[in-house]
Formats: sequence, structure tokens, C-alpha cells
Amino acid sequence: MKPVWIVDDDKSIRWVIEKTLTREQVPFKSFASASEVLSQLDHGAEPPQVLVSDIRMPGESGLDLLKRFKAKFSSVPVIIMTAYSDLDSAVAAFQGGAFEYLPKPFDVDQALELIRRAIDESAHQGGAQNEVSQLPEILGQAPAMQEVFRAIGRLSQSSATVMVTGESGTGKELVARAVHRHSPRSDKPFIAINTAAIPKDLLESELFGHERGAFTGAATQRRGRFEQAEGGTLFLDEIGDMPADLQTRLLRVLSDGNFYRVGGHSPIKANVRIIAATHQNLETRVKDGLFREDLFHRLNVIRVRLPSLRERREDIPILARHFLQRSAQELGVEGKRFSDAALRFLSNLDFPGNVRQLENLCHWLTVMAPGQTVDVADLPPEMRDAPAAAGSGGDWQSGLASEVDRMLAASEGQVHEKLTDAFERILISRALAHTGGRRIEAAVALGIGRNTITRKIQELGMDGGRADDTERAGG
Repeated sequence: MKPVWIVDDDKSIRWVIEKTLTREQVPFKSFASASEVLSQLDHGAEPPQVLVSDIRMPGESGLDLLKRFKAKFSSVPVIIMTAYSDLDSAVAAFQGGAFEYLPKPFDVDQALELIRRAIDESAHQGGAQNEVSQLPEILGQAPAMQEVFRAIGRLSQSSATVMVTGESGTGKELVARAVHRHSPRSDKPFIAINTAAIPKDLLESELFGHERGAFTGAATQRRGRFEQAEGGTLFLDEIGDMPADLQTRLLRVLSDGNFYRVGGHSPIKANVRIIAATHQNLETRVKDGLFREDLFHRLNVIRVRLPSLRERREDIPILARHFLQRSAQELGVEGKRFSDAALRFLSNLDFPGNVRQLENLCHWLTVMAPGQTVDVADLPPEMRDAPAAAGSGGDWQSGLASEVDRMLAASEGQVHEKLTDAFERILISRALAHTGGRRIEAAVALGIGRNTITRKIQELGMDGGRADDTERAGG
């Protein structure tokens, strides 16, 4: 992770923030003036993850720094601090592209929460552009993913509301970011909020902001996500879990284009593109009275469905290699590679957590796998012991190959005998079921002799159906 840069001529302020970030194990670098920062950047220093700067300092001001910094690094969030909590300073900061405005004196926990939000935003906005630019965010050769790519392309010149659906972990936010990045609003903010992760009593303020004194603890005016996303895109994740009263407020914003801060009396124009996402069946929630039908139709203008990972198994090797490479870059270690057996094995797992589960697995393997080549035996025990998924499209050989890999990795022994017995048992039992239990017909269907099928039934301890009169006479 890149460091947070702290810029303030007041040493005590720098010390407080440094101590807080040290406690949270967040890397940082401190500067006493804007000129020091600009000098570092002029000499080729890599930009920070987040810039935290005072406004009023000797020499160039924080606003001057903000303007020059944003001209070069538009995607890096900048937090502006000042002891002069006046409207002009706040407006100037936001007009200059500041991520947020932090009036002094500030609460340490409030400052930390703000910095963490900025770090999260930076991670997604491309604060680490050098690394990410070499690794595309969305990969896939499966037909279902090609449909997604085509949809993103068709949406590139539109500002229509989009609904992204798919199971948890399929990459809905990545698709939302891709839609934004290729849209006419790409030079404006992309702001994401998970409506299921924020308590109901805080969600309204998070979305719409609040005025000073609007409720207990509202010491300052705060912009909500709608204002932060001005001109850009607001991504509402897990929209299906939004409380009913907030569904009504959101519908009103989508209907008339205006909203009010909590405790506010002046309407604010909403100029954002809405992209919503859910893993739930919203049609069912509408029928059950849990989601407003009129809001559903407002959000469901264009729908993009993301396939689960088990629906795009051919993409698993591509994704696995990609995540293993990216994990090595993020951790600053030498990259590892998957053996063919490991990729074959992974391709036949169900991955209920979808792409996110595969990504987490690759991160785990980067840290825990002992060698540079990752084999089946290096996978976590719960994955090695998982049954292979039933092959789709007649690809039973891949499922069999994965089971062989699993048994060999587990050192079970007698692999050939166990699998041969299982194979023959399935062949004979299905043939007998197909012929109504008649052995001779089953033997003919399988292309083996009647004595062979009788012997195999006895050896395998099977319920062998019934012998017909001819078989009894000859047997």
C-alpha cells in the first residue's frame, strides 16, 4: 500500500495524525509545507494513496497545492484541513476537487474514519494506477462474460440508470466502475456505498448528508454520497436491502431530481448517474412487499446480469493466474504459477463465493504455498476435500481428472482400483436400470459378455437385478 501524505506547518497536528496512522498500521510520510510536496513530485516521487493537507500554510497554500496536485493526479483523494471553518474555504476546497473537508479541531477517530474512506476510494479510483494498468480489472472469455462486455460497450455513451444483478462475489462493483470509466461522466467521481453495510439510522445521512445540529453528534455540516458524486456516478450496492423509508426518499430523488440534507430546508439538485446492484431477486421482493415496485422500475432501466463462476468455468484458469500475479505484485514478492493439475482441479470446483472466493484463495496461496509452483496438494484442505462439480456439456472427463488429482494429493492409495470399481459400478447399475434389471440386455448394451457382467456384479457386491430364463439355463 502506498503511504498517506500529511502536509501541515503545525508539527503537533502532524504528530497526532502520524500517531493515529502508526497505531492503525497505515504507512505515511509528513511534510511541513506545500513546496516540499511539490518538490518531491517534481523529482519523480510516486504519488501517495491519499493526500491530507492544511489550507493555510506559509508559502503556497493548501488550495494552491490542491489545484496543482489534482492537475497531475486527479484520481488521488485529497482531504483538506483548516482551523478556519468558513464557507469560502469549504467551497473552494470542494470546487478544487477535494475528497472531503476536515475542520480543526477534529476528533481523531473522525479523522481516521475519513482517511480510511479516502484510502478505500483511492484503491478503487486508480490511486495505484501503475500496478492496475498492467492488469485488466475484468477478465473473461466465456460467452456469458462477452455479453457483459458488450453491454458495457453499449452503455458507454449513455447516462441511463443501470441495474447489475448476480450472486455475491461475482464482481458487480467492478462492472459498475467499468460502466462509469467508459461513460461521458468518467472524469467525475465514482462513489460507492453498500446500503446493507450501514445501520439504518446512519444510511440517510450517508446518502444525503446532514446540516450542522441536525441530530445529536452532527457538529458540522456534511456532504452525503449524492453530493460527493456530483456529475459522476453513484453506485448503490445491495439495493435490495434498503429500508422502506429510504426507498421512498430515493424514489423521490429519482423522480424529481432533488434531495434535502438531513435537517436541511433547501433542495439540492442531484446530478448523478445511478448504478444499483443486488444479489437478490427484486421481482420476488416486490411481490413479497419488501421492495417498492415503482422504485424497482425506476432502477431497472437497463439490466446487466453477471454469471456465477460455475457458469463460466473456462475463465477460472485465466482468473486464477491473474489473481496470483496481482497478489504477488501487491505483496512485493516473486510470482508463483499453477500446475496444470491445480488449474484443472480448480476449474471443477463450484466456488460458492464466486470470483471473490477465487481471488482470496490466490492471495492465501501467495502467502502460504511453500514452492513457486502451486499444486493440488498446496490448496487448503477444505478445497482439496470438496467434491468435484458435475461436468457440464458432457465434460465428465474433467470431473474425473479432478477427482484423480484430489485422490493423488490426499495420498489415498489404490487410486486405480477405487476409481475402476466406481466406474464399473456406475456402468452396470445404469445399464441394469435402463433394461429393467435384465442382465443379458444390459451386457449387450455395454458390449460385454453375460458371464462378465455376472462376475462383475458378484465382485462388486451389487444387487444384480434378475437373470432371464436363458441365463439361468446356461449358468
